[in-house]
Amino acid sequence: MLSNLLDISRIVIVCATFFFGYQIGFDGDVYQPQAQLHFMIPLVILAISGLSGIEGLLFGKSAAEAKGYETGSNYQIQSSIALLSYAVVAVLVYFLNWGIKAELTILFTFLFFFFFSGLNHGLDAIKRRNYKWQNINRPFIVVMLIGGLVYPVIMVFAEL
Repeated sequence: MLSNLLDISRIVIVCATFFFGYQIGFDGDVYQPQAQLHFMIPLVILAISGLSGIEGLLFGKSAAEAKGYETGSNYQIQSSIALLSYAVVAVLVYFLNWGIKAELTILFTFLFFFFFSGLNHGLDAIKRRNYKWQNINRPFIVVMLIGGLVYPVIMVFAEL
């Protein structure tokens, strides 16, 4: 139950972040991809990595069961710590105002992990017939997340 609530929270926060992020980017006469990404990157990473890391550390058993994975694994703890590290670094980069290149660095690091996590969840669904919602949604969510970030990222690179 709690794991489902956190999963829904992640999705709602990311959707709201995209909505307001695109409003920020397209506010005014000139598209502002840096302002858009400056808003979106920390919130997306906090919503996904931060909540997932906390969920894995504090509610690991229910989180693993919701995804159809084994419980009590040291790997789960390690993955949760890695997820939290992305969130902490994203917040540091934001509040220390290290700039768009640092923001893109943590975004790409996070997306690298998230892409292969989605691939892993998809393969698990195929190999083990693990059709639990939190397992099968990952590949689709990854594709949508990356698709929504492609345009502002390309536009930022055009400015650099």
